[in-house]
Amino acid sequence: MAGRNQSAVTEFILLGLTGDAILQGVLSVTFLGIYVVTLMGNLSIIVLIRVSSKLYTPMYFFLSHLAAVDIGYSSCVTPVMLGNLLADLQAIPLAGCIAQLCSVVTFGTTECFLLAAMAYDRYMAVCCPLLYSGKMSNKVCTLLVVASYIGGCVNAWTFTSCLLNINFCGPNQINHFFCDFAPLLKLSCSDILVIKIIPSVSSGSIIAVTVLVIVISYICIVLTILRMNSREGRHRAFSTCTSHLTAVTLYYGTITFIYVFPKSSYSINQNKVVSVIYTILIPMLNPLIYSLRNKDVKEALRKAIDRERFS
Repeated sequence: MAGRNQSAVTEFILLGLTGDAILQGVLSVTFLGIYVVTLMGNLSIIVLIRVSSKLYTPMYFFLSHLAAVDIGYSSCVTPVMLGNLLADLQAIPLAGCIAQLCSVVTFGTTECFLLAAMAYDRYMAVCCPLLYSGKMSNKVCTLLVVASYIGGCVNAWTFTSCLLNINFCGPNQINHFFCDFAPLLKLSCSDILVIKIIPSVSSGSIIAVTVLVIVISYICIVLTILRMNSREGRHRAFSTCTSHLTAVTLYYGTITFIYVFPKSSYSINQNKVVSVIYTILIPMLNPLIYSLRNKDVKEALRKAIDRERFS
């Protein structure tokens, strides 16, 4: 079957979050508001980093790409979900369904690698300050970002190639608000014993490697902070890491639940709730997490507002 998917199904029907008409109306307004905040928050972060010379550092370079990934992450899911809430049942072509899953996995995996790169950046800043400018040069940062996007594309190819090698010849209703991998497999009429394992191994390996980088980085950071004599120095070093740790905890907790744990360990409704968190809520929360707890970002935002006010 490789490369010759003879599927009889040409489109899928997304059942969405709920069938209750009143709840659909409430959710559509809520998620539209969240999407607008997501776009405005992440675009503001990107623009602010571009126009403020004080934010021309590796940490904010990675943050600008994280914001761009969050925009893409939310945009490949939220508009389809809003259409489903407004139209009751949303039809999506087979090719569009696979493309949506590919986009979700690409942005999701890229975010994992970017979070690991940001942890390494914090390690270099706190533990090796004298070597920081050399080790985290523009070339190194660019290579880390490019590698993050390539890693996202490779993992997405794993999911996509698995879907292209199975048949869909029966029911075409997906009990989800977007084309996620596990609900799609339930509609397959092919042997999926191996296929359902491959993406879990791929995603699990990426999560394990990136988490290992993050954990080792923060162990070294904590040990370095504890050796500092100055209380102010310890506080300043720790404050630069809290935003990143918060984002890491939220994101890795949800994607591990979805893509690593056995699918039999949770229900489809639990899957939907957790999927809402990592595809819709976290992209909205990230700019808030990084701006509200970051003095540099708040100061740059204040100066940008003052320039606009007096221009």
